[in-house]
Amino acid sequence: CMQSPHYQCKENQTGDNLIHLLPSQVQSSISKRKLATDDTLHCSAVSKKEKTEILQTASNISINMSSNQASLKSTKLSVKNFKPKTRLPDTGKDEWWNQLREAVRAIHNHCPISYNREDLHKAVGHMCTHSLSPRLYNELKLQCEEFTKATVDRLKIMIRGIYLALDRTYVMQNPLVLSLWDMGLDLFRKHIVSEDTVEKKTIDGLLALIARERNGETVNKGLIKSLLRMLNELQMYEMHFEHKFLEVTELLYATEGQNLSQTVEMPDYLSFVDKRLKEENERCLHYLEHCTRKRLLTCIEKQLIEYRMDAIVNKGAGELLETSRFDKLKLMYSLLRKVDGGSDGLCKRFSAYIQDRGTSLVMDTERDKTMVTELLDFKSKLDSMIEISFGQNPKFINAARDAFETFINRRTNKPAELIAKYIDMKLRAGNKEATDEELDKILDKIMIIFRFIQGKDVFEAFYKKDLAKRLLVGRSASVDAEMSMLLKLKQECGAGFTSKLEGMFKDIEHSKELMPHYKQHLSNQQVNHNMDMTVNVLMTSNWPTYHPMDVIMPEIMISYQKYFQQFYLSKHSGRKLQWIATLGHCVVAANFPLGKKDIVVSLLQTLVLLQFNKEDEISFIDLKQRTGVEDADLRRTLQSLACGKVRVLQKKPKGKDVEDHDVFAYVSDFKHKQFHIKINQVQMKETVEENVNTTERVFQDRQYQIDAAIVRIMKTRKTLSHALLVSSVYEQLKFPIKPSDLKKRIESLIERDYMERDEEDSYQYHYIA
Repeated sequence: CMQSPHYQCKENQTGDNLIHLLPSQVQSSISKRKLATDDTLHCSAVSKKEKTEILQTASNISINMSSNQASLKSTKLSVKNFKPKTRLPDTGKDEWWNQLREAVRAIHNHCPISYNREDLHKAVGHMCTHSLSPRLYNELKLQCEEFTKATVDRLKIMIRGIYLALDRTYVMQNPLVLSLWDMGLDLFRKHIVSEDTVEKKTIDGLLALIARERNGETVNKGLIKSLLRMLNELQMYEMHFEHKFLEVTELLYATEGQNLSQTVEMPDYLSFVDKRLKEENERCLHYLEHCTRKRLLTCIEKQLIEYRMDAIVNKGAGELLETSRFDKLKLMYSLLRKVDGGSDGLCKRFSAYIQDRGTSLVMDTERDKTMVTELLDFKSKLDSMIEISFGQNPKFINAARDAFETFINRRTNKPAELIAKYIDMKLRAGNKEATDEELDKILDKIMIIFRFIQGKDVFEAFYKKDLAKRLLVGRSASVDAEMSMLLKLKQECGAGFTSKLEGMFKDIEHSKELMPHYKQHLSNQQVNHNMDMTVNVLMTSNWPTYHPMDVIMPEIMISYQKYFQQFYLSKHSGRKLQWIATLGHCVVAANFPLGKKDIVVSLLQTLVLLQFNKEDEISFIDLKQRTGVEDADLRRTLQSLACGKVRVLQKKPKGKDVEDHDVFAYVSDFKHKQFHIKINQVQMKETVEENVNTTERVFQDRQYQIDAAIVRIMKTRKTLSHALLVSSVYEQLKFPIKPSDLKKRIESLIERDYMERDEEDSYQYHYIA
């Protein structure tokens, strides 16, 4: 038998499996009996008289329904509402009120409940059904509030279990009413935690535990986590705990940052900051709420990094950069990136370090011999630093490039000259320091530095002069290496930059192809080949400018020059040949008493040695008259023969410098372990005059380029102010120029009638067609 406030279900006694719905009158008669329940629902016992009345009522209903059995079998069952529910008797309600009060009181006092929980649950359900929910809710709230005030204990989950029907009906239908759970939390917060004494002790205790943990002590993290979760459930975490926690944290790290940044070394301070950040991050993971993490870490970063940024960058960065401590630089970079402007400050310090270090290297004249090597090492160090410490940050890459370009051009022209000489040293035949692959890598590194140079025309002039010596004397290490370097320059500066250098290689190849024809010509003319002569025909436009020297050569050399001149002009009419004695070199067969030797010397050295075929001793003055060599060149030539490592002449008196009264004698007892001897040639060593002449030629070429740029601009614009003309010229030129020099070129063009000043405005120029 199933009991409900609206209807009852009863099995069909006729076996038709029909469901008969008993009307409310039957139910009313049954409900008058008090139901007794145990753990399961069962129908209550009724008296014999009442049973008879019920069966009679049911029989009447059954008779009325029998006429419709046919239609019921063919149609679906339809259930209609019963009449309104009956009103609960006051005696039952009072009994339920008393039972529920005693049950809640027993739960609060941790005593056994004397009533069956299911009965209590049903009682709450009946009261909720019969519009007693508001009173029931207020009654429970009042009872819990009284208990909370008296015993300072938390609500038990059993209360909510018993009043579950109240929570699921009345509370859900009234949004302004708190759920039972939230009501308990609200009461707990209102009467327990919100008490000033309890709140202060709880918050202070939590902060004390966290402070002990920060000092390295072991604390109960589970307890801290439980308390913080409780505060969060009570909606007291942010307002009551987090605010004070952040204040204490800020004060702690402000004090630590101020003290440690001034007392310890910066690498140690960086390690301390990194350790603190990791500890606080783990603290957030263990027991702090997620909303605290960002605020906490921001607070620490401000106190330990942002407010100490000047000390970190100015005090620590310079030392770390100088000592190349990549790991600490990486740590510094990672920490500074956490605050606004941190990486920018480090980038500026990085740029300043490069300029200071590079300027001291470039401006020191005593380090000219090692400047290029040190620049390569410095650039390699910077590249590694950017890769390892700064994670290839584009800001640092651009800062390094700009700083490198700034300091390397503070010393005008000299770095370009030294780079050209360094390449010459690497490409010489005597260089055995590196293999072809290593040499190519070195050239790639040099090209990186070459990009920073503004005066590339100075580099071109010195590189061309050194390349000419390597090609003419045959001292180039490898044609492939030479062509590889030429290709790198072409890719960097364009075809116009390397056109003359490529012409030099073509002249050498053409000369090699020409010599077999010349020797065939000598054979046809039946000339005795007492001497083998090789000639390189060079186009003046491709090669450096050489100063011709009229020297007195032996007749046999003069005759061979005439033979070649006749041969060449017969093939190329209209051309003029000019012999450059300073570029020639010879192999002299020397017959010493102790043995024969082949000596490789320059043409000037050869002219001096040939004079000793007739005499054993000759004075400096006589040698000068007999050879026709200029004074300075003759002194350096005699120094190489009489004062060098290999001395085939003896100087009287002894000394390093050659004086006018010195006498030179043939060394009859000369001996050497090698048959083929090479004496350092004078033309392979650059003199101060050559250096000055090369620089002057560069400046002269620059004047032509400046004039051409000014004329092009004025021809296009016709009329232009002085300021606009100067800025336009700077944009076109690829080398630095002083304003005073540019002004001189403008005045020169005005004098030569390429342009004129405006009659009313002297700072306005007009182009003259």
